[in-house]
Amino acid sequence: MNWDIIKGKWNQLKGDARIQWGKLTDDDWEQIAGNKDKLFGKLQEQYGWTREEAEQHVNRFFEGRDA
Repeated sequence: MNWDIIKGKWNQLKGDARIQWGKLTDDDWEQIAGNKDKLFGKLQEQYGWTREEAEQHVNRFFEGRDA
């Protein structure tokens, strides 16, 4: 998973990500803007996950996508 590609395609990918992680607000998505550390942090806050759990969820989500 290449985060440079994800960041470049963020506007395309965040629609599906919004469905996956519905607890995140529109403001959260704007703040994240393709930054993996911010995404991990927001998921930790909203879902109560550890960083490792957030990373696992994100990695599974982006695998198989054109990222």
